[in-house]
Amino acid sequence: MAKVIMIQGTASGVGKTMLTLALCRIFKQDGYSVAPFKAQNMTANTHITEAGDEIAVSQWLQSLAAGIEPSPDMNPIILKPSTEHNTTLIMLNGKPFDTINAYNYKGVKQKLVTEIMAAYTRLSTKYDVIIIEGAGSPVELNLNKDDIVNMGMAKRANTPVLLVADIDRGGVFASLYGTINLMDETERAYVKATVVNRFKGEPVYFADGIKILEDITKLPVAGVIPYIAINLDEEDSLFYGDAHALQSIDYESQFDNIADNVRKSLDMELIYKILNDGV
Repeated sequence: MAKVIMIQGTASGVGKTMLTLALCRIFKQDGYSVAPFKAQNMTANTHITEAGDEIAVSQWLQSLAAGIEPSPDMNPIILKPSTEHNTTLIMLNGKPFDTINAYNYKGVKQKLVTEIMAAYTRLSTKYDVIIIEGAGSPVELNLNKDDIVNMGMAKRANTPVLLVADIDRGGVFASLYGTINLMDETERAYVKATVVNRFKGEPVYFADGIKILEDITKLPVAGVIPYIAINLDEEDSLFYGDAHALQSIDYESQFDNIADNVRKSLDMELIYKILNDGV
């Protein structure tokens, strides 16, 4: 079975997708076979694989960074919202499955857990490393009981978690401290380190900030990642552009640049320790 690590964030858009992509590239560069996994995506921005299956563009890009063929196993559930009658199309394993609304999805969601775990198991028997990406925040307390993509997935996969915050939007201390302390004791045990993303300026000037974060969260800061411009879809649920425009991008150089930025900024020795030690 694969070793596994999960990327969760304090909010949507903090950089989970790009950190997952970067780690896919880094582990590939280090000689491992690696695959991305996201249990559920809410997006209309999808890519059609050669086999005719739909996966979210974010997992498609991550698979390219990992140097592997994209597969619906990497993204078994896609929710495609429609303005018509406020309905949402569920894509299951790359194919249309059901149309739901806000009132009946709760009943359907738990039925999808078996499919999610089957997809995850297929990946974990095929690759050395699986990098799971969460969605939004893991402490939406009104939704956590039936969670299938954040701590619900972490528990099912028994995976250690890196918690990412975006310092560029402000409130990094409150967002990390608050997120960790809104988790219950069991959930907090899965979180092994924090990551500060999109730092503008010299990270050395955040040394006091690292000490403060480690003091208040009781967790190591695995890295402070500098802000870099990325010409890729950062958060698929917030993407409103033309996915076909992505075809013209020089992916390989972008993937290498992103991976280099992250590798230089993360304590990779700690990341490998977390990966190897597990929960």
